[in-house]
This record gives sequence, structure tokens and C-alpha cells, in this order.
Amino acid sequence: MTAPGASRWVEAGTLYVVATPIGNLADIGERAAEVLRGVDLIACEDTRHARVLLDHLGLRKELVALHEHNERAASAALRERLVDGASVALVSDAGTPAISDPGQLLVADLVAAGLPVSPIPGPSAVIAALSVSGLPARPFWFEGFLPAQDKARRERLSALATEPATLVFYEAPHRIARGLAACAERLGGDRPAVVARELTKRFEQVVHGTLDALAEAVADGTIPAKGEFVLVVGPPAVQADSDAAEADALIDALINEGVAPKSIARVVSRTTSQSRNAVYAEVLARRGAR
Repeated sequence: MTAPGASRWVEAGTLYVVATPIGNLADIGERAAEVLRGVDLIACEDTRHARVLLDHLGLRKELVALHEHNERAASAALRERLVDGASVALVSDAGTPAISDPGQLLVADLVAAGLPVSPIPGPSAVIAALSVSGLPARPFWFEGFLPAQDKARRERLSALATEPATLVFYEAPHRIARGLAACAERLGGDRPAVVARELTKRFEQVVHGTLDALAEAVADGTIPAKGEFVLVVGPPAVQADSDAAEADALIDALINEGVAPKSIARVVSRTTSQSRNAVYAEVLARRGAR
């Protein structure tokens, strides 16, 4: 049962899905820290990783391991604790739990049982990489880790090759070279892409280029095969061309209708991948040329 003096953000019998830093411990949110301070126990992917964060916060908490090898049994045990009135925080080794890390089964189990689950948002490697990629973020397809086996990886990439969206992958350091080579082969070596390595950490590296160029940079050591990787790959060229044509036609139609530039920028940016500022500048340029 939740102890007296617990955080104002914590209620009995509730699971809190808490996003934690993806590398820089200073990125822990104030509310996330308060929830970790106030809950009765913390379910974590790796107790050693969790203790590093708790030590940073000066906390001592009961830790329960929940990982890919015990998730079903651990979820059942945690459900019982929650039914009994305990408050629980779910954390992964880094970022937002239950996305590419354990936790989805637990959340699904609690949802089915009608028990409260509350998100405590914060760091996400997917969103961090997208935000600095310069590639269209609407829409994007988060794939997570590609299959480890070469054949399965190639087959999966072939299935994604024509997906009309920016693709986001996670990759391990010992597989980044093979992963990039397979992406260049199956998605097209001239596709624009970004390798984001060690995001938020001391040796953070964000490199833009084509898939061919990035694969070569990893092969020659310009991008060290060390740390955590996020790979962002732009949409197929035909999709980008189609999107630009759609935006172009929509801008013209709205100008002809006498719609205000700010309204045009808002509408076009919401319905295409074009940024609001770019659309606004284009509208002003076209109006000035008439």
C-alpha cells in the first residue's frame, strides 16, 4: 500500500509508465523523479541500470526485474501487487518503456483487468533522432530493431522499401555496419538518412548523408561502431516528389481563394510533410510575384 507522505503524483493501485533518460541523467523530468520517489516499488528491465538512476536521485526502492525472459510471470505478480493497492513505476533501461523494451504485456494485462495505467512522458530516442534529422516526420514508421539474421533483415527491408514514410530503426553497435549495408542495398543507397549515435551522451554524434555514404563512414571508422544507434531514413523519392506536388497545388488553390498566408501555412503543413515556416515563406513569395 502506498506509504504516507508519498508524492502528490502517486495514487494507490496505479501503474506509472515512466520515461527515463536515454543517456544524460540530467534529462530526468521533475514529475518522473517525484513518481519514482513516491511509488512503493519499481519494475525495471535491469536492476543494475535502475540503481544508477536511483543513486543519482538519492533513492532506495524495492526493485522488481521485468525483462523479456520473465515478462509474463512478472506481469502477473505485479498485477496482484497493484490489486492489493501498491503503486508501481515501470522503467526500462533508457527512454520510454513498452515501446521497444519490455512492458507491453504488463500494460495490456492491466488494461484488460481494468486497472489504471498512467504515462509519465519524457525522453525518447525515436523522437530525439527525428527532431534533428531534418527529414519529414509526418508520417514516420518506427520499426525498432531489425532482425539479427541477414536473410530476415533483407526481407524485412524489402517489405519497407516503398513505405511512404520516414523510417526509424534502432541498431546495436556490433550490427550497425551490416544493418546500414543492408539498408543501402534494399532501400536504395541514395536515400537520405541520419545516423544518431549516443544521443544526449558525451560522445553524441549525428551524421547526415545518403545510406551509401553513411555505410562507408561506419566501415572506415568515421562513425565509430560504439554505443547506441538510431537510424533515420527518409521516404522514397517518389513519395517526396508526390508530397511536394500536393503542397504546391494546395498552396496555389488557397492563394486563389484569398486565404490568409498564415492560414495557408497552417493547413498545408498539417496535410503534407512541408514545414509551416517554409510554406509561409513560399506563400509570401508567390503573392509578391503576382
